[in-house]
Amino acid sequence: MVFGLFSKERALQKTIEKATNKLAQQQDRWSALERLREDGSEEALYGLTKRFGITSLKGVEDEQEKNWVVDVLVEKGNAYPAAVTGQTTEQRDAGRKQNQERVLAALVRFIKSSTELSLSYPLRVVEKVADHDKVIELVDSILESEPPGYARFPERRIDLIKWFCEWKGASDDEILPRITPYLADFDENVRFTAIDGLSSRAPDRLTGPLIDALVRPEEESGRIRRTIVEVLERKKVPLAARAQEVAGVLKGPLAEDFKVDAGLVKKK
Repeated sequence: MVFGLFSKERALQKTIEKATNKLAQQQDRWSALERLREDGSEEALYGLTKRFGITSLKGVEDEQEKNWVVDVLVEKGNAYPAAVTGQTTEQRDAGRKQNQERVLAALVRFIKSSTELSLSYPLRVVEKVADHDKVIELVDSILESEPPGYARFPERRIDLIKWFCEWKGASDDEILPRITPYLADFDENVRFTAIDGLSSRAPDRLTGPLIDALVRPEEESGRIRRTIVEVLERKKVPLAARAQEVAGVLKGPLAEDFKVDAGLVKKK
């Protein structure tokens, strides 16, 4: 019995290796991916997510396979258990919830263990499988592993920040405290993405975060400062008691294009 269990685990690992071998023929990867779908175990689901972490030599084939994995994981995460006589609606809903949690657990495991630069494919699955509370829980879990500061692969947090800010299910109260810390991230592109993401929020909620980022002594990027000023002007963000601070930053090229007037940043 134990030997049989180990043999099955070894076979599953070999299947995962075939499914994620970028040098293999596509038909061999397809066959392995199909077997992982049929297996459907937690480890097999994780194996499917690992396909997101490799890039095969042919771009068209690579995209086809990754899109197929997205579709399979979405199908698995939204699936109800097979109907059984006498089964209640509550029991079927509980079965679907278990499937959802298994798929999301596999995605979180992949995201946290992988060095894949892009999170776009996993996040597509999240958007189609997770309910509101699960999305927030998952975002918090990923952000915990991606704290502001130096990161070897900042593209991951860029993908997450952009996706989360565009996700229609999030409120200002959920977006702002999670994204604001990244206005001081080490990477300039992360800071830019955070500014862009926050720019869609209510103007009166942006006063503190954006002005703090604008006057931050460590901020040396002219691009970042101009982007913040442009958002302040475009969104008519009320400067309130901090108008003088903003005016003090408007120097050089910024002073040629913008001014503080009546508690707002305006174009000259």
